[in-house]
Amino acid sequence: MEALERYVCEHTAPEEELLRELDRETHLRVVQPRMLSGHVQGRLLGMIVRMLRPRRVLEIGTFTGYSALAMAVGLEEGAVLHTTEVDDELEPLARSFFDRSPHGAKIRLHIGSALDIAPTLGGTFDLVFIDGDKREYPAYYRMLMGDDGRPPLVHAGSVLIADNILWSGKVVQPVAHNDRHTRALLDFNRTVVGDPRVENVILPLRDGLNIIRVK
Repeated sequence: MEALERYVCEHTAPEEELLRELDRETHLRVVQPRMLSGHVQGRLLGMIVRMLRPRRVLEIGTFTGYSALAMAVGLEEGAVLHTTEVDDELEPLARSFFDRSPHGAKIRLHIGSALDIAPTLGGTFDLVFIDGDKREYPAYYRMLMGDDGRPPLVHAGSVLIADNILWSGKVVQPVAHNDRHTRALLDFNRTVVGDPRVENVILPLRDGLNIIRVK
């Protein structure tokens, strides 16, 4: 598998130097660096942005900013990406790389819970990348679709991409009663596939991406 993953990386468009540096810094300075999107997934996100040409993007879970930068590279002038991160200790590292990027001006970083922040940003989003607290994935979906009593944050044609949806294979294994992360992801996946308002496909890339299109 390692040889196959290496082949995939070697035959995918190369990682931008700034993103490569951010990957290194994340592995040196941050606990659980595997949460970073990385080269291939970053390239996929950037390509999706170029194909969809969104004007407004929402990211739930900034971490150190890799995925935000990967998407911002593909954004057209005048488009904006709002990204939310609950861990304020990650803010200096993310901002330092946003400031160094020629695309950093397209990014708006918000510190706090996405469930509190996103509804205050006004309007709807053309693209949403969900990579926050796995226990809150069902709540993120209810918020985005307007099922929590507030106006929806997406519209017909919006695309949602949820990361870590396979959770290292735990979604097909017996689940402990106190494993809130896996149970929330199972709930999220069931809700999405049973929602007639959307269509979706799960890609087994890295830890799994659930790509959802609002009809």
